[in-house]
Amino acid sequence: MARRLAASAPAAEGRSGVLKIVAALAVVLAAQALLALCLVSAQQLLVPRNMPFGVSGPPSPVVAAVASRAGLDLTSYPNESAVMDAANQGELYGAYLSEGSSDTLVVVPAKSFFAQTELEPAFLAAAHKLGRPVTVQEVAPLTSEDPIGAVTSLLLLPLLIGGYLAAVLVFKAAHGVAAAPWRAAILIGYALVGALLTDLIAGPGIGAYSSSHFWPLLPCFWLITSAVALAAAAVQALVGKLGTLLVAVLFIVIGGPPAGGLGTYLLPVYWRNIGVLLPPQSAVTLVNHVLYFDGNDISTPLVVLFLYAAAGTAVIAWFGRIRPAGRANTAGGPEPQTPPGDAPSTPGRRRAVIGMLVALGICAVMQSLFATTYMSAGHAPKASNLPFGVVGSSPVLAAAEKNISLKVTQYPNEAAAKTAMDEARVYGALVSSGGTNTLIVVPSLSDLAPLDLAVRFEEAARATGQKVKVQQYAPHPLAAKDPFGLVQALMLVPLLIGGYMSSTLLMAATGRAAGRWRAAQLAGFAVISGLVIDLIVCYWLEGFPSSKFWIVWPICSLIVAVVAFVAAILQKLLGPIGTLVTIVAMILLGNPSSGGASGVPYLPAFWRGLGPYLPPRNGYILLHHTIYFDGHGTSQALINLLIYLGVAAAVLIVLDLRRTEAKVPTDATEAAAVSVPIGAVP
Repeated sequence: MARRLAASAPAAEGRSGVLKIVAALAVVLAAQALLALCLVSAQQLLVPRNMPFGVSGPPSPVVAAVASRAGLDLTSYPNESAVMDAANQGELYGAYLSEGSSDTLVVVPAKSFFAQTELEPAFLAAAHKLGRPVTVQEVAPLTSEDPIGAVTSLLLLPLLIGGYLAAVLVFKAAHGVAAAPWRAAILIGYALVGALLTDLIAGPGIGAYSSSHFWPLLPCFWLITSAVALAAAAVQALVGKLGTLLVAVLFIVIGGPPAGGLGTYLLPVYWRNIGVLLPPQSAVTLVNHVLYFDGNDISTPLVVLFLYAAAGTAVIAWFGRIRPAGRANTAGGPEPQTPPGDAPSTPGRRRAVIGMLVALGICAVMQSLFATTYMSAGHAPKASNLPFGVVGSSPVLAAAEKNISLKVTQYPNEAAAKTAMDEARVYGALVSSGGTNTLIVVPSLSDLAPLDLAVRFEEAARATGQKVKVQQYAPHPLAAKDPFGLVQALMLVPLLIGGYMSSTLLMAATGRAAGRWRAAQLAGFAVISGLVIDLIVCYWLEGFPSSKFWIVWPICSLIVAVVAFVAAILQKLLGPIGTLVTIVAMILLGNPSSGGASGVPYLPAFWRGLGPYLPPRNGYILLHHTIYFDGHGTSQALINLLIYLGVAAAVLIVLDLRRTEAKVPTDATEAAAVSVPIGAVP
């Protein structure tokens, strides 16, 4: 009997270990799928939906023609002054003034750059068709430091992550006690430090906005970070360790995508309504209106954020002071002291204080890195040596090159230029023949280049007395539900996160940074994970043509496997800190240097040079060019990823075969909670 029991113990332990591994990977898969679903569905199809738009004057056939096709919510104003007041206060995305023989289209770029790119061409085309002269007037124009209105979204990222991580790491440093009476004060204090760091880095440091906005934005940043941190700590007090993961899902995975940094009324209606209930959307509105609308119309976001901060403080106070005191009074005894987990002996207290300071220091470093990397890479995209084709000769080209940096290649005819476009070698071409100029742009290669090229060449044509016709060309048209080519950049994020999160939770589930079958487990997860993301984005969300489903699956799996293997090696060598190093390499450095939907030529020099050495850019190029350019231009990206995979797999197998392995004390809930949100760009 004793022998039988002894023999069954290892078997039971083995079954328990397998169940832990399966459960950990299932959590990763669920988080990854949810993140992909939220990110892509919220931002893949940015078109006006019930967008506030003002009208003044007699009913205009131009407005009627556009409103019948665009999702505009028309509001009539008695005169031009009333319209301008509403636009200057950030209440409108645009307006149309019909006045006698000519009309005026009012656009508000600071409200949404992408809304302007939708509304202005639609109204100008309708006015031209109906024979109505129209002039365009800008209200609240964007600055040269923020030409596409990206700064607001980029500011949200460090503030959101900083507040969340502060709550998580203080919770961990305090040994999982979330309701200590001093918790609110510490988090509010850290929020001020994090806000100051973000403001210093983004403003005076990088120059993403003028120094005159430094002080007005500082209290906004403080409030946003405080609201997130206090609300997260409150949920931890109510739910315990699971609350950490719950906050990540609510505030970042679900709350981040509908924040509306590119324009709230471009979001699907259900996402916009979800966003109203959560801090990120209020944070974006607050920062945007302070930056561009002199702080007008910020009452609602202020109330929402203050309510989150106040509710969080109240919950922390209840669990930390009021409820313990009430229990003591009911029992007739003295008020209890702070729970043992919060009030250890003097040496223990000293260690706890040091641990908390270290945790907040790590949080400050991470928040500073998020503020630095994403902002410096994306706040002011400007083309540098943009590959461009030319057929024939025209003075328009020389005039355009004064305002946009082009790497020009001469082609003998239009067919040769289009072949170069088919192979993703040029972003556009100018075809000049018989005194006519045709600018051909490739919308499937970049979301920004077609607009940028059109604006620069139309300006050049006017300056030289020429005419230019703009024509779109794509070897494979963009998917109907991805008209701006954003999907591949969005789906890359959950692939990267799923990679290092799978390794992190395996480490947490097994208590070891490596194991005999770790490489096989991660490879198996990568295969399943790639399939799930492919199914969600291709068939559920229709983010790319279904004809590409089978080729996209192995690419998705390859990206996940590369990141997972690299993370596993770093965790083996560095322990839990390896996860942090992986996040820095893949998310803080790799993702900003990928080029994304705009394209590598729009990155600053540092980020252009860094990208080829890290998996995210190679993964994006392989994914995007396979879908829309039949795999042209992917050889280097594929080779780089395969080198990463082969070397990492070999190293990991060698490390896994080592029989001695120190245990790694990592909590699975904590590991999941910290891993999920990093990189979930709003």
